[in-house]
Amino acid sequence: MGLRLPLRHRDDPGIQKDLNWARHGVDLPTGLEIQWLGTAGFRISYEGTTVLIDPYLSRIPLGAVVGRRAVTSDEALVERLVPAADAVLVGHTHFDHAIDVGALARRHGCPVYGSTSAAHLVALNGMPDQAVDVEPHRPYEFGPFTVRFTPSRHSKLVLGLKVPSDGELTCDALDDLAAGRYRCGQVWGIAIEVAGITLYHQGSADLVDDEIRDRGVDVLLCGIAGRAYTRHFVPRVLAALDPKLILAHHHDDFFRPIEGDMGFSLNVNLGAFADDVAAAAPGLPVRTLDPLQTVSAAGV
Repeated sequence: MGLRLPLRHRDDPGIQKDLNWARHGVDLPTGLEIQWLGTAGFRISYEGTTVLIDPYLSRIPLGAVVGRRAVTSDEALVERLVPAADAVLVGHTHFDHAIDVGALARRHGCPVYGSTSAAHLVALNGMPDQAVDVEPHRPYEFGPFTVRFTPSRHSKLVLGLKVPSDGELTCDALDDLAAGRYRCGQVWGIAIEVAGITLYHQGSADLVDDEIRDRGVDVLLCGIAGRAYTRHFVPRVLAALDPKLILAHHHDDFFRPIEGDMGFSLNVNLGAFADDVAAAAPGLPVRTLDPLQTVSAAGV
């Protein structure tokens, strides 16, 4: 079950452009906006309420990760790029999903929904009362949104053998939080009902098939990093969720600045993912967005 794909598709940039959602027409309810924040991060806004999922804008350089230095959010950047947030949803607490959570909770005074590890991270940032340690499948409502958290699992990115930085986030001080100490914690898939449709956020390329209760989702926000290490990921996730459209994410090089030129992660292979979807479900559209690109019924 080791890596079977080329490190990158020979034309990932061209495929990223060809699959861009705006090039194919955007069929969303009027007033609903979806913005890709890069990596597994999204902003979803409707009727004056904004929900963030796995926001990661600060983009820690690779040298800081390799050097095991403490890493922190670029709060000025985050404040400039995310002017509003009414709730933050956290699928798991690796640094590339959670490092900006504290800054956003502090800036906007909003609740953070996620695992025990996410609650611990929010408490480390001095806001324990804003953390919601979620229960599986329980509906949480805010404004026009209803959200449910589905038990899931992370792909085994370390040579197909184990989850990187597995276990709970237990660090006692922010000054000690190097990238590797952002432990994964419990992993969640996140179902979001809003404006008469259902979106489902899969932040890592593995799942607990029997836990999924949302078939026929309108948009699957499908994280594809690590899928080469997950047996039959594409047919399994399609069988479990039966989506009408897939928006691929977590295929960008998340060590590059969010406002710079987009790169592509190793071991992801966007083109092969699109081919795998076409083989498993002919005619099912696969779409992409560029970092910070927003789509709505009115266009880009």
